[in-house]
Amino acid sequence: MSPQERQVVIFNKPFDTLSQFTDGDGRKTLADFIPVKDVYAAGRLDRDSEGLMVLTNDGILQAKLTQPQSKSPKTYWVQVEGAPQEADLDKLRNGVELKDGLTLPAIVEIMPEPEVWERHPPVRFRAAIPTTWLAITIIEGRNRQVRRMTANIGFPTLRLIRYSMGGIILGDLQPGEWKHIEI
Repeated sequence: MSPQERQVVIFNKPFDTLSQFTDGDGRKTLADFIPVKDVYAAGRLDRDSEGLMVLTNDGILQAKLTQPQSKSPKTYWVQVEGAPQEADLDKLRNGVELKDGLTLPAIVEIMPEPEVWERHPPVRFRAAIPTTWLAITIIEGRNRQVRRMTANIGFPTLRLIRYSMGGIILGDLQPGEWKHIEI
């Protein structure tokens, strides 16, 4: 594929949107936001997750971003219920045992609350239980992996925003916005 033919679109997937172009049940899909034809999602993002999706017509780029053997990092901003300590986070850094096997080690840091858009509906809030924001970077992409990892160590995910994939960042795109980029 020539560079002129390659299309790469980044999209900020809103909460409650499917990461596919069609749905028989009338739910919001990529087609509700992105009019570009013949591009396909490089990886999925759960309906209840938000943030960066990369869509392309370049199969090699798609594989590079999604295949675990390519070791392409994906960073998520994750709001969890509770206040994990370093010992808790070390479990994620070492890999945790999920039903589908041991996860590869993650890079995990506590982060300040990011300046991001309001979510609709908002995350449930309980005055007696604090929340903590984590930056979690993984190179795998198993189904609901980050949510299962935080639940495994006792800190359920309340909100999950993918911020970057393989060096491509969300930047200041707002939910539902997309743009072409050059790689």
